[in-house]
Amino acid sequence: MKLIPYLSFNGNCAEAVALYEKAFGIKADMEMQEGKKLVMHAEIKIGESIIMMYDSPESVIFGDNIMLTIKFDAAEKDAAAKAFNLLAQGGKVVMPFQKTEWSECFGLLTDKFGISWNMCQN
Repeated sequence: MKLIPYLSFNGNCAEAVALYEKAFGIKADMEMQEGKKLVMHAEIKIGESIIMMYDSPESVIFGDNIMLTIKFDAAEKDAAAKAFNLLAQGGKVVMPFQKTEWSECFGLLTDKFGISWNMCQN
């Protein structure tokens, strides 16, 4: 069994996918809605985890109560810092990416699409 988050966006899913591709150095699989600039389905893979996303019809209720956690090893600290800084652009940093009493490196932010990210070192 696997739990896979499926994120809904309000017409800006393609922009979110482009940011996540750049932040994590990945390439998404994406299917666009014919004749429109809306994403019917996109999938990204960060490490071994999959996140699905799409542009939601207006009839679907949007929620803002999700946080995605990225756990990284010490060797991945520079890549995690780069991802954090890219995701923070246009968003809101809740806690800067830094050493804390509970982690060698930790950061918390909400990106410009309203998705919360928790970055922490194993």
